[in-house]
Amino acid sequence: MHMADALLSPMVGGAFWAVSGLLIGYSAKKVSREADASKTPLMGVLGAFVFAAQMINFTIPGTASSGHLGGGLLLTVLLGPYRAFITLASVLIVQCLFFADGGLLALGCNIFNLAFFPAFIAFPFIYRVIAGNSASPRHVAAGSMTAAIAALLMGAFSVVLETVLSGITELPFGTFILFMLPIHLAIGIAEGLATWAVLLFVLKTEPALLNRQPASSRPHFILAIFTVATLIAGGGLSWLASSRPDGLEWSIANVTGKGAVSGVPPNAGTSLSGIIGSLSVLVAAGGIGLVLGKKRPEQKNL
Repeated sequence: MHMADALLSPMVGGAFWAVSGLLIGYSAKKVSREADASKTPLMGVLGAFVFAAQMINFTIPGTASSGHLGGGLLLTVLLGPYRAFITLASVLIVQCLFFADGGLLALGCNIFNLAFFPAFIAFPFIYRVIAGNSASPRHVAAGSMTAAIAALLMGAFSVVLETVLSGITELPFGTFILFMLPIHLAIGIAEGLATWAVLLFVLKTEPALLNRQPASSRPHFILAIFTVATLIAGGGLSWLASSRPDGLEWSIANVTGKGAVSGVPPNAGTSLSGIIGSLSVLVAAGGIGLVLGKKRPEQKNL
């Protein structure tokens, strides 16, 4: 669901640059004032994991389309909304600047669409209401599925609005919505299942991460597990990624009646890019977390 610059006007793109920038600044301020810094090391590792997971496009049965995980809800459940927003913004910035995924003009929209809705809407108003602080796998499953689907659909709707408001393309609002929402419903179901699977593992190994308690029981273990998972996803599973167009490209192709261009088939460069990109996010998100953590004592002395 990464938007391209070709869909946006400078006014709309610039407006969402400003909105996303303000949200990043607000999130950074909130993180710097938090008393518990135990989750800060996880920002880099989980950000790298999400970067790697986003590289694995999966085929959507019954369509000529593919989708990939967004990771916003997973990050929010494990890190809280403010750290999650900063971490996912770091992922998208690295993808944009170093891997030409999306575009510079579209960066603000992509951060808003993929990070704002799971962090500040789906998590507090859907996941928390359903799952709460429960250690019940059933409640976590229901919360994960419902919130992930809602976040994906809200993000897809936002993409349509941003595109139509830009007026660059001739994509009609109604028809565009009719293709975007069903395909992203399917992607949202996959997102929910993947989120639930990871949270179920965390529930058994580091349950404190799911109930806003300090992550202190086995931090090195959980960091090691996600590091290994990142290397497997970015360096190995990315070879299995589908080369079919993603949900946004597929929707545009169906609205315009033009065939969507398939992506580049995975190759050795894909694995290398996955590892390099994951390391870049690890450094970026982890570095930001450390800087914000160092500001905490100064805030306490004020």
